[in-house]
Amino acid sequence: MASWAALSPSIVEYFEGEDSYRCGYCKNESGSRSNGMWAHSMTVQDYQDLIDRGWRRSGKYVYKPVMNQTCCPQYTIRCRPLQFQPSKSHKKVLKKMLKFLAKGEISKGNCEDEPMEPTMDESVAGDFALINKLDIQCDLKTLSDDLKETFESGEKKKGKSPKKEEPKELIQSQHIEEKLGSGEPSHPVKVHMAPKPGKGADLSKPPCRKAKEIRKERKRLKLMQQNPAGELEGFQAQGEPPSLFPPKANKSNQPKSLEDLIFESLPENASHKLEVRLVPVSFEDPEFKSSFSQSFSLYVKYQMAIHQDPPDECGKTEFTRFLCSSPLEAENPPHGPDCGYGSFHQQYWLDGRIIAVGVIDILPYCVSSVYLYYDPDYSFLSLGVYSALREIGFTRQLHQKTSQLSYYYMGFYIHSCPKMKYKGQYRPSDLLCPETYVWVPIEQCLSLLENSKYCRFNQDPEAVDEGRSKEPDRLQVFHKKAILPYGVYKRQRKAAAEEAAVLQYARLVGQACAERMLLLRN
Repeated sequence: MASWAALSPSIVEYFEGEDSYRCGYCKNESGSRSNGMWAHSMTVQDYQDLIDRGWRRSGKYVYKPVMNQTCCPQYTIRCRPLQFQPSKSHKKVLKKMLKFLAKGEISKGNCEDEPMEPTMDESVAGDFALINKLDIQCDLKTLSDDLKETFESGEKKKGKSPKKEEPKELIQSQHIEEKLGSGEPSHPVKVHMAPKPGKGADLSKPPCRKAKEIRKERKRLKLMQQNPAGELEGFQAQGEPPSLFPPKANKSNQPKSLEDLIFESLPENASHKLEVRLVPVSFEDPEFKSSFSQSFSLYVKYQMAIHQDPPDECGKTEFTRFLCSSPLEAENPPHGPDCGYGSFHQQYWLDGRIIAVGVIDILPYCVSSVYLYYDPDYSFLSLGVYSALREIGFTRQLHQKTSQLSYYYMGFYIHSCPKMKYKGQYRPSDLLCPETYVWVPIEQCLSLLENSKYCRFNQDPEAVDEGRSKEPDRLQVFHKKAILPYGVYKRQRKAAAEEAAVLQYARLVGQACAERMLLLRN
């Protein structure tokens, strides 16, 4: 990586207006609406701030649904891994994998996995021609040369040319050293405690207590009534809540953590070996290059079998553009995670071959899930659920060194589409308010979404978007090899026709990103 690139800001090209596409969820021919921009390059901090305002990337195309107009509103959802406890159905998936690895056992039950999202999010899937055209016209090399010239003098003055090591392949071992600490959402909203949903749970209703727990509670109360002196083992005087007096500490009584379930030791003569490797998305990386052909073949097999895509729609060009081409600049700061920040493929190797690939972005505050494709022959392992749980565990692992990295972003939650509500099963989780951009626990949002598919989750009527654009003239413009504030550019160009598009862009990206990112103007 050239030294100037490490110091360069994000460069984006915004497309004025709103695009309409066929919705992949409700099949409305023109119901999906979004705003979009092409990211020639982007820093991980800028992308973090953008997804915290409802944006999402598909390859280098970054888009934001028009929430109050689109047919199926897509709410950004994040899980809080530090407080995450796997549900009963999650534990079944993890145990199923362990049995398969240890003894080669294959479950005979229902092998259906959670529905997976299409390769390109629905907001952009309807216009291949636009994206193909952009990919040809947006010449990053020319922009790179222009920026290099712009920054060259400043870099010479600093006398620095930082050369960062390429992030190495990270192999997650089957061991974990210690339990993780707790964390809190950055924008807390008071609500009731989150239920722990099981398979097929109604998320809009309070959780049901297990029958076994109810029977134990009744037995405790009956024993205490029979022995008011409190002499029974494990109980104290009658009249105090039994829940205050748990049995003596016994490790066997403690529920297993996510790490206990994932990294349970296997016998020496295990039937299979699973290895998870983290590989940077870069054709300069030897691991990425050497595994590209196998990874692409797996993608084609998955798309044709699971999504019934014809061969001409899942070629190498499409695969590279949407799952191997990322605008994110790799960064490896001293206090960041060992693997650095950027875009990665998390490869699942079973007995020496790839059976699944999770495409993820590692950002300053989160791991963001982009896509998953897997070998349909291993559908019985519920790889969609398993990979999500591994990514939650991976986020907890990264948090050990980088404390601010403590969330797992799962893309969009679509309440109006029954097949896409499964993301709400990973608790605790939050949805992003589409008007004030604060995070609200999902329990508080569900009742609102039952009444209306578009909702403002922040219930404070006085609350506003704190990160909104307040000084659009300070927005940074990149024009004719020069970087200048929009206020100066506007006076020089006297282009009143551009103002509506620039102000729309500033409103959608917010003041902080508008001042950091370079808006390309031709």
